[in-house]
Amino acid sequence: MWSGPRTVSTAMMRAWENRPDAVVADEPLYAFYLSSTGLDHPARDEVIASQPVSWRAVLSSLASAPLPDGVTISYAKHMTHHVLPSVDLSAFAPFRHAFLIRDPRSLLASYARVRSAPTLSDLGLRQQARLFAEFGGPVIDSSDLLAAPETALRALCAALGVPFSASMLSWPAGPRSSDGVWAPHWYDSVWRSTGFAPARPGPPPALDPAFEPLLAACLPYYEKLRENKIKIDIPNE
Repeated sequence: MWSGPRTVSTAMMRAWENRPDAVVADEPLYAFYLSSTGLDHPARDEVIASQPVSWRAVLSSLASAPLPDGVTISYAKHMTHHVLPSVDLSAFAPFRHAFLIRDPRSLLASYARVRSAPTLSDLGLRQQARLFAEFGGPVIDSSDLLAAPETALRALCAALGVPFSASMLSWPAGPRSSDGVWAPHWYDSVWRSTGFAPARPGPPPALDPAFEPLLAACLPYYEKLRENKIKIDIPNE
């Protein structure tokens, strides 16, 4: 699944990992991204040491590695900004694709709590729109997922051609062995979670006025993806 920044996308990864017939991969292109860009992210050296830094090696392994007994689904949580221009998109052709989107105002407010000066490339919406144009696939809006988790997950599973499992709706709190080594810096709220928490009522979070130009740059990509989202019946709407 292609996602922007992490909180809801990591909860989605938890949902798939909690299925008895699935295994997950947590941001398998992160080491490649950091090694290629030289960016200073939390736990940078540990991330690079924990994964292959070749995108070819990563995608080849995802496409060909045998699955454990009883497992029929391999789910990868990708951050779209990890797909740098040097990556040949045709290498993603063997996979089925799904897209998790989030309102850019909320996305920016969340991301800025960890990195103070995000850029359009950091946020991944431009890359997400490019990947959608290349491959298509179901689009889920995170606000719909949080408002009606079962309905949204049933619709996503149907679109991907896999059976829905009620085990996707809740999971044990705490870290998992599948979490990337960066998890202590990003996954605090997910580690405390046992399911999809309803979105907080009220207006979107306040945004530093300095981010308004970046928000304006994000909106066309978000709106294009949002036009193609799975329509979910939300209670009380």
